[in-house]
Amino acid sequence: MNTKVLLAVVGPTAIGKTALGIQLAKHFDTEIISADSRQFFKEMKIGTAVPSGEELNQAPHHFIQHKSIFEPYSVGDFEKDAIALLDNLYQKKDIAIMVGGSGLYVDAVISGLDEFPKVDPQIRETLNKELEDNGLESLQKELKQRDPEYYKTVDLENPHRLIRALEVCRAANKPYSSFLNQQKPERLFKSLYIGIDAPREVVYQRINSRVELMMEAKLLEEAKKLYPYKELNALQTVGYKELFEYIDGKCTLDFAVSEIKKNTRRFAKRQLTWLRKNETILWVPYNTEQEKVLQMVTDRIKTNQYA
Repeated sequence: MNTKVLLAVVGPTAIGKTALGIQLAKHFDTEIISADSRQFFKEMKIGTAVPSGEELNQAPHHFIQHKSIFEPYSVGDFEKDAIALLDNLYQKKDIAIMVGGSGLYVDAVISGLDEFPKVDPQIRETLNKELEDNGLESLQKELKQRDPEYYKTVDLENPHRLIRALEVCRAANKPYSSFLNQQKPERLFKSLYIGIDAPREVVYQRINSRVELMMEAKLLEEAKKLYPYKELNALQTVGYKELFEYIDGKCTLDFAVSEIKKNTRRFAKRQLTWLRKNETILWVPYNTEQEKVLQMVTDRIKTNQYA
């Protein structure tokens, strides 16, 4: 019988996942696994809203700024590393916390990943070039032709998802969807998703405020340092791409900042679209008192109500 528990704190960007994760870690005297795929990279501190030193000191954190942008690090790598860490952590703790806005990475740890064929990196480079030269629509058309089933369900505005699907289609000469929904590994822990919910206007206001704070914290200077490496996959990220456009002289700084806000709002919308498909999430309003949230989670654990 599984007696170990993983609590996954999810929700749109800037909604307060870090704060709730810390409160849960302190309450259950345990440690936090970050599942934010951009906070892994030590060169990208300001633009990824890495927890502050004060926050990091309140509870042990893992997978924050532990990699370089020059090191490839996939969701499959993260799944293996996170499961290995949990195996060790569960030797001394019954509960662990996972916090992050990268839904695929959270789900990979909880449910496992489908197995895909190896893809020649050149295929991804070619697709990125096609995206740059011909725009998103060209990728959408190819995916519709190669894999009409996945085309119906994928977020067609997400270039990362389109490129991932097409690189598999091209490498295997088979539809991406044919590799989905395979038999998943059985985990030796139970899991509970805790989602932080808020009205759209609250999410958007928080995003706008966060972007302003990032600019005050010298995000532009960080982007300038990273500019020579702007083609790296890790840097195809909201907050950096827009500032690279400004550095290239293609727009004003004010326009770049407004684009960061707009694209972050779009990203939050995609995060919520992903999460809404998961009917097991325990949703809590963003302004719920933390003591009440802790009690709700404790009650779920006591009554064995998991994902």
